[in-house]
Amino acid sequence: MHIQNFKTFCDLVETKSFSKAARLNEVTQSAVSQQLKAMETHYDMLIIDRNQKKFRLTPQGTALYSTFKQILSLYEKLHCEIQEMRNIVSGTIHISTVNSIGLHELPPYLKIFIKEFPSVNARVEYRRANLVYDDVLHGTADLGLVAFPSPNKELVIEPFANDELVVAMSPENKLAKKKILSIDNLSGTDLVAFERDIPTRKATDEILANAGIEVSITMEFDNVETVKRALEINAGLAILPASTVKNEVERNQLVTYKLEGGIHNRPLAVIYKKNRVLTPALRSFVTLMKADKE
Repeated sequence: MHIQNFKTFCDLVETKSFSKAARLNEVTQSAVSQQLKAMETHYDMLIIDRNQKKFRLTPQGTALYSTFKQILSLYEKLHCEIQEMRNIVSGTIHISTVNSIGLHELPPYLKIFIKEFPSVNARVEYRRANLVYDDVLHGTADLGLVAFPSPNKELVIEPFANDELVVAMSPENKLAKKKILSIDNLSGTDLVAFERDIPTRKATDEILANAGIEVSITMEFDNVETVKRALEINAGLAILPASTVKNEVERNQLVTYKLEGGIHNRPLAVIYKKNRVLTPALRSFVTLMKADKE
């Protein structure tokens, strides 16, 4: 048995998917099945209970998984210690993030990181907020970047920035003629919003509810870029992170107003699994992300 077989098996158990385990280890789904069969032959026992409709380990399979995880943890720790002794920061880091952070907050950090550590390959995948958590918990991603981080006993949450929420709209919108926008002015307006499960939408709903403001939701989208396109055709106004509309404001495609009642921030954080060993590359990246916060 090779260490890679242990990792493939653990990925299979954690994702409960042959296709996902194959993608994580850059092999075919057939190869994952063959590795499982070879493992069952080697130990002369069933590892997966095939009488169950859902993916379920046999007691023997559970014992193997527990032991393999310990072996992998020790292996990762040794690998990290060797890299540190040789003063090496290299490898690949997989980052899962929502569009608004990945497109508008992450690039400056990546630029600095890649310049300082050119041997590290950073892969970024854009996902819905709930799937970012799944990616990190299941090991599909090393790190996640999220807004309004949700506490989870299996995750470490490292805050790295706060982005102010502002009201954004087309210059053609009737409210854009105002010098100052009161939150009461939003009452009865058409609002272009994120879909209900997105954290920033939940924050928007809370801000409006606390102010006793009722609006008409005209459109709902799952990413900030589509919301902005709707604003540009004057389909309504939206409450968005200031960083995401900076370019459009500079090009006079959109205008923004601060919200009343103090600063309404959108907290951003890096998340990763508590029990994972951070490689020098991952630790350096997290340190860089936290630098501005500190």
